[in-house]
Amino acid sequence: MNKKTPSKAAFNSGEFVVYPAHGVGKIADIAKQKVAGTELELIVVNFDKDKMTLRIPMEKATNVGLRKISEEGTMNEALSTLKGKAKVKKVMWSRRAQEYENKISSGNPVAIAEVVRDLHRNENLAEQSYSERQIYEQALDRLANEVAVFNKITPKEAQGKLLSILTK
Repeated sequence: MNKKTPSKAAFNSGEFVVYPAHGVGKIADIAKQKVAGTELELIVVNFDKDKMTLRIPMEKATNVGLRKISEEGTMNEALSTLKGKAKVKKVMWSRRAQEYENKISSGNPVAIAEVVRDLHRNENLAEQSYSERQIYEQALDRLANEVAVFNKITPKEAQGKLLSILTK
């Protein structure tokens, strides 16, 4: 009883996917490769921005969280999350930072949108710390890349769209 069989057709060469730890990448190839005497079917994902290539065994693709670009419903939920009021917990920054990092690493666009919303600062508000700014920019970049692929626009245009939602 191999339940992984349907996933073999789930990923195709040339399509965009999201790898939770690195964001949006493009499948360059699905190739067979001999590793330690065992032949594996690997999904080769390129992350142009990071100049990185990842080879993920087909059987492990869903376990590591590799997924297709979000559906329209999920994207709409993520964008409406940006319109909400920031929810900043009154706990130490180190704990909040860890929670934000976990949300970003989850690869879930709604969770990433929560981080962007909570850390976004208008020009008239107090300055962000360096680490706060880093986490904010990482989250914004991840979300913008997925929105860009979803809407077939450039990441810069997607980032502009997200910022316009945040400043309303």
